[in-house]
Amino acid sequence: MPCAQRVCVARGRVAWRGGHGSRPDLGVDAIAQMGRILQRVVGLDQKLRKGSGHPLLGTGSIHASLIEGGQEWSTYPARCLARLERRTIPGEDGASSAREIEELIADAHLEDSAVDASVDVSLERAASEVGADNPVSRALAEAATAATGNEPEAIGVAYWMDMALLNEAGIPTVAFRSFRRGTHADVEWVDLASVETCVRVYLRAAEILCGGSGR
Repeated sequence: MPCAQRVCVARGRVAWRGGHGSRPDLGVDAIAQMGRILQRVVGLDQKLRKGSGHPLLGTGSIHASLIEGGQEWSTYPARCLARLERRTIPGEDGASSAREIEELIADAHLEDSAVDASVDVSLERAASEVGADNPVSRALAEAATAATGNEPEAIGVAYWMDMALLNEAGIPTVAFRSFRRGTHADVEWVDLASVETCVRVYLRAAEILCGGSGR
């Protein structure tokens, strides 16, 4: 049952009264106030990791990726923007992720009524899941077994792949990859022999799906 995990990026905005550093009676620190929300983000991540999760993907997660705010050393920051990444599993989506953050904001507001924040989803990628009994899955398994001498293992991966776009469009798609190391690293490489194996598997799987006997 190959699966790809959805990636959802949420942005939280916090706005407070800025002011000169010499007037603490007037200024409110937006960056410090954002900390109230970020502390709750850590708690949400811990809660997610303790959940039942997906049999192949495990649980979702959330973390703060980027934060910005402030104008200069001598003033209270009037604005703070945090960018959060929410990795989801099938059954979770951008809407549910946004609701989670809204609940964190509401909780922070109860603690301090000065909290004034909002959240929006800036990027969302659909999860992907194709059953092992799907014709495409069966054809690929048969082709891979013939090419390698071993039956492939159905796994889930905790990152998103382009195949999710095809599945979302109603075109069943699974992934079969070559052997490689260093994905997105400074040194990234792929084993050429495994690439040749992939070519044989792809061709044979296409023959099976098209009803051909192959050679």
